[in-house]
Amino acid sequence: MSEKLKRLSDIPLSVLDLAPIVVGGTPAESFRNTLDLAQHAEKWGFNRYWLAEHHNMTGIASSATSVVIGYVAAGTSKIRVGSGGVMLPNHAPLVIAEQFGTLESMYPGRIDLGLGRAPGTDQVTARALRRELKSTGDDFPEQLHELRAFLNPASSGNSVRAIPGEGLNIPIWLLGSSGFSAQLAGQLGLPFAFASHFSPNYTIPALDLYRRSFKPSEVLDKPYAMVGANVIAADTDELAQYLSTSMQQQFLNLVRNRPGKLSPPVENMDELWSDYEKASIEQTLGASFVGSPDTVKAKLEAFLNETQADEIMVNAQIYDHAKRLRSFEILQEIVKDGKA
Repeated sequence: MSEKLKRLSDIPLSVLDLAPIVVGGTPAESFRNTLDLAQHAEKWGFNRYWLAEHHNMTGIASSATSVVIGYVAAGTSKIRVGSGGVMLPNHAPLVIAEQFGTLESMYPGRIDLGLGRAPGTDQVTARALRRELKSTGDDFPEQLHELRAFLNPASSGNSVRAIPGEGLNIPIWLLGSSGFSAQLAGQLGLPFAFASHFSPNYTIPALDLYRRSFKPSEVLDKPYAMVGANVIAADTDELAQYLSTSMQQQFLNLVRNRPGKLSPPVENMDELWSDYEKASIEQTLGASFVGSPDTVKAKLEAFLNETQADEIMVNAQIYDHAKRLRSFEILQEIVKDGKA
C-alpha cells in the first residue's frame, strides 16, 4: 500500500452517536440531545451522522435505530444519516429492506445502511429479539445477499418484494471489529467501516485484509475505508482528560458486566479501577484522542496517516451535552484551520 501524508482537512469527518442516557437523564432527553448534536454537526460540515443498534443497555437509547434515524433526518436537511450499524442477525432482511426503503423514500439521497453481524447485546436479549437463535452470525453473507436482492430493481419479478425499498440506491456499508466483515466487504466491493474506537489492535490487520481482498464492483472501483475514533476535545488537556473519565467509567462497567448510564466525570479514576482493569480499558480505548485542540489534531492526524483511512467517524461519550457539543466544535475548528 502506497502511503501519502494526509491532513484532517483532506478527508470527511462524521459522527457516531450512541444516544447516551446519562445518570439522572431519560431517553427523551437523549433524543433531544441527539437531534441538537446532529443539527450542529450539519452546520459544522460533518459528512454523516450514524446511530448504533444496542439492546438491553440502560445507557444507550438508540435500540430502535431506524426510528431514530428518521427523527434525525426529519430534523436536518443535508447531512447523511444512517446506521452504525443495524445488526442484521437480529432482523429479517425483508424488514430492514422495507425500513430503509421507507427512510430513503422520505429523505432521498441521505440514508446509509451500515450492517453488523454481532447481536449488539447479550445472548438472553438476543433470544428475546429473535425468539430463537438459529442465526449465529455465520450466515451473515447469506442474509446480506437476501437483503441486497430485495433492494435490487430486478427483484420486481419475485413473489416477495420490498415495497418501499426495491430499486432504491441505498448505500450499504459493512461494519466490523475483526477480519470477517473486512474480507467480505472487499470481496463484494463495498465500503467498510472498522470499529477502531473499541477494537484498536485489529485496525491495521483488518484494513489490510479489506484492501487486499477488494474487488471492484458497480458500487466502488477502489476500496473506501472508514475508521472509528473516540475524540474528547476541550479547551485544555486537563479538562479533556477530566471529561474522558465518563467514557472510562462506561467501559469499566462493561468489564465488570454491570453496564449502566453514562456517569459524571471524576477527578481520579485510580480510585475506581484496579491496575488490571486500567490496563485492559486503556488497551480497548487505544484509538481515543483526548486533549486540547493542538493535542487532538496531532494525535488524530497520526492515526489518519497510520490507517490511511478515507473517512473518520467520531464518537464522543461526554456526560455534559454542552461540553459534548464543544468537543465536536473544536474538531470542526481544527479541520477549518487545516484548510486555511
